[in-house]
Amino acid sequence: MRRRTFLGAGAGALALGGCEAREGEIEGGFTGIDVVRGHALRDGGLRGAAPSKTRITRVVIAGGGVAGLAAARALRLSGIEDFELLELEDTAGGNSRGGAVGGIACPLGAHYLPVPGDEAHEVQDLLEELGLRQRVAGRWQYDERHLCHSPQERIFIEGEWQDGLLPMQFAGASALAQYRLFGQRVEALRTGARFVIPTLRAPLAPALLALDAVPFAAWLDREGFDEPHLRWYLDYCCRDDYGAGAAHVSAWAGIHYFASRHGFHAPGDDSAERDAVLTWPEGNGWLTRRIAQPLGDRIRGGHVVTRIAEMRSGVEVDAYDAATQSMVRWRAERCIVALPVFVAARIVENPPEVLRNAAAHVRYAPWLVANLHLRAPLTDRPGAAPSWDNVVYGSRGLGYVDARHQSLDPTPGPTVLSWYRPLGPSSYDTSDGRRLLLDRPWTAWRDELVAELSAPHADLRAKATRIDITRYGHAMAMPMPGLLSQVGSHRQAKGKVVAGRLSFAHADWSGYSIFEEAFTRGHVAGSAA
Repeated sequence: MRRRTFLGAGAGALALGGCEAREGEIEGGFTGIDVVRGHALRDGGLRGAAPSKTRITRVVIAGGGVAGLAAARALRLSGIEDFELLELEDTAGGNSRGGAVGGIACPLGAHYLPVPGDEAHEVQDLLEELGLRQRVAGRWQYDERHLCHSPQERIFIEGEWQDGLLPMQFAGASALAQYRLFGQRVEALRTGARFVIPTLRAPLAPALLALDAVPFAAWLDREGFDEPHLRWYLDYCCRDDYGAGAAHVSAWAGIHYFASRHGFHAPGDDSAERDAVLTWPEGNGWLTRRIAQPLGDRIRGGHVVTRIAEMRSGVEVDAYDAATQSMVRWRAERCIVALPVFVAARIVENPPEVLRNAAAHVRYAPWLVANLHLRAPLTDRPGAAPSWDNVVYGSRGLGYVDARHQSLDPTPGPTVLSWYRPLGPSSYDTSDGRRLLLDRPWTAWRDELVAELSAPHADLRAKATRIDITRYGHAMAMPMPGLLSQVGSHRQAKGKVVAGRLSFAHADWSGYSIFEEAFTRGHVAGSAA
């Protein structure tokens, strides 16, 4: 469950050429997100304008991320074709979009999807619809062309590459003993309580609420897990999936990372099942483009929703059309609000208590995704072979994925490395990662990336030609202590968050942000409309 999150803001799919820079010169800049549009809504610059036209539809979907697209698909499955989806960015997909640099497809956000468990049957149905899985001889089989190719992961530590992301060969006997003990503790918690994806399928039992109440780092201290290699790995996992370190997310979140799937893989555990993941060169943009394709012109890109109001006979939704620079009012029977809760609370008139409560408690991690075009393969250090996911031990970043790893063409050639950088608490030497994200020039992020990745690849600067950087100010909800008890599934009926003629659908309502949570919430809202 790594870097498949980002379900807050969006990034347009851009095909960028111009990678003919001289050796050692790296061109680039910020791309993918229209920061001005989002901030115009925040600052009130779009409020109060009189609509220049009024349109009628049955259902309006506000927000075109994964949840909004899932809601639109669910409407069509239930026979409702009269709807409109309004999206702030020019293309739908939220933070699960893809782009290209130098003609090479790459992710602009979330880049993989673990093979879903049985509780995520809506996601399973989607994968079957897209031809990614089928039943053969009574068993489900996944199309191996879309499963992550081996080798899957490696870590750069002590001057060489090691297979897997759990530090082992340079860890001592005490570390290995704590690895095994932590694995046993996770298994005990996993069998004693339901850690389920999506969370709405599991009621919040007292054991889960107790874990939700304390920081993960404090729980690890209490349990005696103090080995530095183990603590680095667990902190990495939290930053990877939640955007914040172990000191800032709940113990529920830290345990859920492992217990919701196949547990913690301690060294020597031959029975451990390795997570299978689906991935594509353009990341989860492969999925969102295919969900969006049947919707056609019902997706209204460049529409900034500024007001949602429940009326006696329906709802009114006002949206600024960036193309025509005019305000449009939509009248409908219902509205599916597939927006982050902090945005929804600003634009829904007289927001219901359930929305006000969620907005008061959800906090977001800012993120940065940098796509670096290389003219040729990099020279590697000793150790494990080049992998799909490559992490530098002890770094602030989360490493990089190689866009060509899934290619069936074995010929070495140009590629794109996608580098991920969370800026939530404990991920940087400042409490305001969002301000840092907006204020630093793109060249500063370029230099940080080059410095980090030059340790394992000394020739990176010489072979890099262009870097495109996408910024996400509110990328993902952070499951901080107490959040699950505030917005968790026990406060909702079967995952439906409904207030009058408004249905709410977003990963925020699960307390953390991954594809499965967003898609399920959207599907449930669309099915109930």
